[in-house]
Amino acid sequence: MTMYAEERQQAIAQLVAARGRLSVNALAEEYAVTTETVRRDLTALERLGLVHRVHGGAVPAGALAAIESGLGERDAANTENKDRIARAAVALLPSSGGTVLFDAGSTTIRVLSHLPRDHRLTVVTHAVPIAARLVSYPQVELHLLPGRVRSTTQAAVGADTVAALDDLRADLVFLGTNGLSVDHGLTTPDRDEAATKRALVRASQRVVVLADSSKLGRELAVRFATLDDVDTLVTDAGIPDDIRTALERADVEVVIA
Repeated sequence: MTMYAEERQQAIAQLVAARGRLSVNALAEEYAVTTETVRRDLTALERLGLVHRVHGGAVPAGALAAIESGLGERDAANTENKDRIARAAVALLPSSGGTVLFDAGSTTIRVLSHLPRDHRLTVVTHAVPIAARLVSYPQVELHLLPGRVRSTTQAAVGADTVAALDDLRADLVFLGTNGLSVDHGLTTPDRDEAATKRALVRASQRVVVLADSSKLGRELAVRFATLDDVDTLVTDAGIPDDIRTALERADVEVVIA
C-alpha cells in the first residue's frame, strides 16, 4: 500500500527513535522508495526537530546532545586508560625546542602531568584548562588561541581560532576525538569544534590522536579528519582487533598504552 509523505515521515521518525540509528539505504528499502525521497523526508523531519541527520542516515533528535558530554563528565570516564595513553604520548614529543599543538579534551590535558621539566616546548592551544595549567610551566612558551569559548569543551572555536591556526606550522598536534571509525574517520558533534580540529590538523606536520578504545567504531555528526590525515593513534588494549588491523593497513601507527 502506498503511503503519503506525511505518513511515511511519521513512520520513519518512530523507527529511528526505536532503533537509535538508521541508514538512508535501510530506510529506502524499508519503505520501498528512492534514497533521494528518504533524504527529503529526513530533511523535513530534522526541521521539525524529530531526527538529526548524520553521515549516511539519521539518529534520534536527542542523541547528539546526549553524546557530547561536558568536560567534567568526560574527565571522570575511563581514567586509568586515559592516564596510560597520556604517559605513552610523551614519548612522541618533538625534540627540545619544538612546537606542539594541544587540542581540548580529557585525555590531552592528562599529557601535561607527564611533560618533562627539562624539555623546552612551544605550546599552542585553544583549550582554556590546558592553558591555565601550562602558564606555570617554566619550560613551556605558551600561546593561547583566540575565539569564542564553548562551555561544553571549555575551548575556543570559530573563525578567529581557525584563522590563527592557518598561520601556524607545528611539529605535532595531540588531537582528541569523540569518535573514530575506519569507514568515516574522526568525528565530533559540533561544527565549530570540527572546523577548529581541521585547522589543528592542517597546521601540524604530525598528527597524533589520543583516544581510549570507547571512542573507536563510533561515528558522530561532523567529520573533521580522515585516516589519511592521521599518523599515529595512541589508545588502550581494548581496541578491537579488526579496527587495529584496518588502521595499520591504512598506514596509521597504532600505539597501545
